[in-house]
Amino acid sequence: MTAALLALQIYVVAFLLLHDWVPLPPLNDVRAVQAADSRGRLVGVTLASGLPFVVGLAGSVVYAGGRFPGWLVNWLWVSYGLVLAGAVRAWWIPYAVGTSPERVARYRAMFGATHAFLPERHGIRPNTLHITLHVALLAVLGLLAAGAASCAAAG
Repeated sequence: MTAALLALQIYVVAFLLLHDWVPLPPLNDVRAVQAADSRGRLVGVTLASGLPFVVGLAGSVVYAGGRFPGWLVNWLWVSYGLVLAGAVRAWWIPYAVGTSPERVARYRAMFGATHAFLPERHGIRPNTLHITLHVALLAVLGLLAAGAASCAAAG
């Protein structure tokens, strides 16, 4: 279970630090993202969004051979829970119930040329790369819940 948790965390950290910078066509459109936001803003967003997950991953690596301390478990729950809530707010609520014309236009400009397998709804179409992130976030939280359940059963 620890190996899967570490692998998922590595994916999340790599995604957060690289998806706006390293072209992986057709999964992302770095030029479109960089045209929509200034370089300074993208650097700030990359660092601010990536740092909590780098800390969580580093702690997980340090304690991988044993039981994670309470502060690390809490750090992982809070950071992954908050980013998943942000993903739901940014992607899934607009997809399910609609959003502003400005957000639709922004998402089309930034992600319109990227691969997606879901049908468009309300002008929003979550792209494949972001969906892989969302699945990884859910999987991390599921592993944390399974770990908490197994600790409770053992204790």
